[in-house]
Amino acid sequence: MDSTLRDGEQTNGVSFLPHEKLVMARKLLHDVNVDRIEVASARVSEGEKEAVTKICRAAEQVGRLERVEVLGFVDGGKSVDWISECGGRVINLLAKGSLKHCTHQLHKSPEEHIADIRQEVAYAHEKGMKVNLYLEDWSNGMKDSPDYVYQIMDALSADTQEPIARFMLPDTLGVMNPLQVIEYFRKMMKRYPEVHFDFHAHNDYDLAVSNSLAAVLSGAKGLHVTVNGLGERCGNAPLASVQAILKDQFHAKTNIVESQLNDISRMVESFSGIAVAPNQPIVGENVFTQVAGVHADGDSKDKLYYNELIPERFGRKREYALGKNSGKANIAKNLEKLGLELTPEQTRRVTQRITELGDKKEIVTQEDLPYIVSDVLKHDGSDDKVKLISYVVNTSYGLKPGANIRVEINGKQYEAGSTGDGQYDAFVKALRYIYKKYLDRTFPILANYQVSIPPGGRTDALVQTVITWHYKDGFLRTRGLDADQTEAAIKATFKMLNIVENELTK
Repeated sequence: MDSTLRDGEQTNGVSFLPHEKLVMARKLLHDVNVDRIEVASARVSEGEKEAVTKICRAAEQVGRLERVEVLGFVDGGKSVDWISECGGRVINLLAKGSLKHCTHQLHKSPEEHIADIRQEVAYAHEKGMKVNLYLEDWSNGMKDSPDYVYQIMDALSADTQEPIARFMLPDTLGVMNPLQVIEYFRKMMKRYPEVHFDFHAHNDYDLAVSNSLAAVLSGAKGLHVTVNGLGERCGNAPLASVQAILKDQFHAKTNIVESQLNDISRMVESFSGIAVAPNQPIVGENVFTQVAGVHADGDSKDKLYYNELIPERFGRKREYALGKNSGKANIAKNLEKLGLELTPEQTRRVTQRITELGDKKEIVTQEDLPYIVSDVLKHDGSDDKVKLISYVVNTSYGLKPGANIRVEINGKQYEAGSTGDGQYDAFVKALRYIYKKYLDRTFPILANYQVSIPPGGRTDALVQTVITWHYKDGFLRTRGLDADQTEAAIKATFKMLNIVENELTK
């Protein structure tokens, strides 16, 4: 049972609009094909009532109304009426699963609480509803007051006149570990072998998935999950993780359509505003990305670094990161996807350039790669007559930006320094000084300066600087590509100077 639209909405800061709930409910029931969805808590608001009504109407039209469930309360029939008015036919009735909750929150004896529950169940049945029963705080009930839990179960599970379809056992405060889940579930199964038990985990100790699996191994017939693990405090057991582990580790069969798990994750991420962690299993941005070059190399050699979590299974694709750890194998994989063929030497140079960007802690995407390839192959620097040996640019409060540079022109090195209106302006003024003083030559005049991000690239990876220069009776246009805007402009400038120098020496 997916409880994203009810328990998941209890995530701090999350509130779904009625139409958003309807879209997600349809996706969960039709495409992901979860067995049941819990869509709301009764009597919360008029907006909630509108959402439940729309969901129930849509589900009824396709014959799936019995798969829509709403949380209700022991409140003298008010929740039952509310759900009935919305068109709902299944109530998940919230009762107390620990003596402490019963006596301290309700201020009632177990016998009084049982009588109230029976009255509520009978009324729901009169309205034609199916009833499931939550034993809230069941985990602490089994720890501190097991006799109370057994008293509730003895009274309600044997009632054939007003039967309860499922008893749902929540670890409400997320306090259990897998060994405790096994112990308590086995006790429940031994005493009530014919009862259908669900388990509802919370993730306060990061054990929601482990506890869910322990419950299955101990006899639970239903699990409660949420998309992306949304839920109060640390959230609930994530749907995608539970599905993958049940199938791969325990060969369990479910009705979940795994290829839809990534789509529903992105949808819930968008509507909730809660970003999925990049390393979240199955649905995280990075989980199918190989970073180390040795892994990409192994993938090419009989898929040495594959496991059963094949990305295509979940509607995704394997990617190979580009950075200082990627190596030639990762780059070759990305070039292959783009349909680009390079010689070993060209690949080496592209790899070197990406490594340089990685050393600057920049992230390079596949979309950046064609621009890097083009930049490297068009200009490798091996035959440059004008070379940048070293430079320092700086900006200080109250002072003009400055630049000190050392360049090599036709085998001879020159140094100069200058200030300017910006770092690049100071750099160019220092160059102009060298050309005027030492070479007695005119330096081309800058006509236009454009900075952009390569289409499809990331703002924190590459900057493209295109500079147009007045040269002779026309214009000369050069481009630089780097993670730093000033560095990109400097590269464009030296490409221009080498073009000019090559023309002079023809």
